[in-house]
Amino acid sequence: MNDQKPKRKYELKQRAEEMAETRLRITEAAVELHGTIGPARTTVSAIAERAGVQRHTVYRHFPTDADMFSACSAHYRAAHPMPELEPWRAIADPHARLARALDELYAYYERTEPMFSRVIRDAELVDAIPRVLAPRLAYMAEAAGILAAGWGARGRRRRLLDAAVEHAIDFQTWRSLTANDGITRAEAVELATGLVACAALRTG
Repeated sequence: MNDQKPKRKYELKQRAEEMAETRLRITEAAVELHGTIGPARTTVSAIAERAGVQRHTVYRHFPTDADMFSACSAHYRAAHPMPELEPWRAIADPHARLARALDELYAYYERTEPMFSRVIRDAELVDAIPRVLAPRLAYMAEAAGILAAGWGARGRRRRLLDAAVEHAIDFQTWRSLTANDGITRAEAVELATGLVACAALRTG
């Protein structure tokens, strides 16, 4: 009788490990498809085929689109963390702070462009996307606050500055700048930093 308990515990542990492995395989398959063909074109059948499981297995692990996108988002963020904010906050000079932040953000965009371009494209087509993008939006709002500090802008100048910073750190801004042949990351950082500096100095 006692021999049955260790065996049962082992079987339960093995089963849990197999389920976790299957869930991870499904998640990775979905993430890969989201980054290649986009979320709107990714079907459960395609996920199941890529993961090597049946459709019902996908649904067992992820009953809803929200469950799937939440897992995919968490998995992708863990593998591709956004730049740390605290080192930026520690830089007193606002121009140097912005230049460093933009360099790190633009490098991040270079690494993640296939995924973000497709997710942003499909955001209005897939109901689950806006919710999973919420942590990224919160990150961008905090980053903008950090990078807009210390320029000495007030009143209308501050509003212009805030708008310029938000524009400079946006994925689509980086994409439009680097879409021009020959523009390097350093040059894109220089252009975006110059925009913010002009907004901070603007009068009227």
